[in-house]
Amino acid sequence: MTIAFVGLGIMGSPMAANLVAAGHAVTGYDVSAERVDELVARGGKGASSVAEAVTGAAVVITMLPDSPQVEQVAPDVVEHASPGLLYLDMSTIRPETSRWVAGLAAARGVRALDAPVSGGERGAIDGTLSIMVGGAAEDVEAARPVLGALGTTIVHVGPAGAGQTVKAANQLVVGGIYGLVAEAIVLLEASGVDPVAGLDVLAGGLAGSRILDLKRHTMIRREFAPGFRIDLHHKDMGIAVAAAREAGVSLPLTGQVAQLVAAARAQGHGSLDHSALLKVIERLNS
Repeated sequence: MTIAFVGLGIMGSPMAANLVAAGHAVTGYDVSAERVDELVARGGKGASSVAEAVTGAAVVITMLPDSPQVEQVAPDVVEHASPGLLYLDMSTIRPETSRWVAGLAAARGVRALDAPVSGGERGAIDGTLSIMVGGAAEDVEAARPVLGALGTTIVHVGPAGAGQTVKAANQLVVGGIYGLVAEAIVLLEASGVDPVAGLDVLAGGLAGSRILDLKRHTMIRREFAPGFRIDLHHKDMGIAVAAAREAGVSLPLTGQVAQLVAAARAQGHGSLDHSALLKVIERLNS
């Protein structure tokens, strides 16, 4: 398919590259010309604007930092869309923004889906993302050939905005696990127990998780190169807290995790990986 990809950051760049590798004709746009050049070097094409990227495309994918960026780009997408365009917003944003995008798209005959992802940079590189999709069932089926190049778990979770609600749930769970792994490391080290051996055992038991599999050793070594930045997780926890308020439910642990993430950001760790919650727990105990 002819695909326009807008937003070539930590996640977007490898995702666009995987689409090229799968045989799709991909034209990319990003505010960073260097990122566009990287896509071109991998076999894609570059565009100098959203309009240029979208014109003539059968599918548009946006992978942007937050709701304001999506709100800025979406009108350009639908204005320059070909009839029947499939618009996949894979950003992590507020559910109400996704519903607004769906309404804007429908008014112009564009099929819109919210399709946020989980799996981090490693999942984006490997093409093993988990993708939670909101929108019409027939549009989800039409998108599967594209999504299949990006992820291994693709689930239609409900109407427009539902994908973002599931992503909010994902982020509160991820944040909570990072916080607890951080506390486990602090406990083990303070007790004179080798944290490598301790977490190896945990990873093989009921406490095992994808986070323990991928991050336990880098956390123990205090290596926090960003796969997913604290700044972005802070934004996502805000979405989770707002979604809880809208749904009228109390999520006390989510609130506490949101405060830990906010503390990490306030302490100057916003550009680090979200596993840097360990630095917050250490500071509490120093």
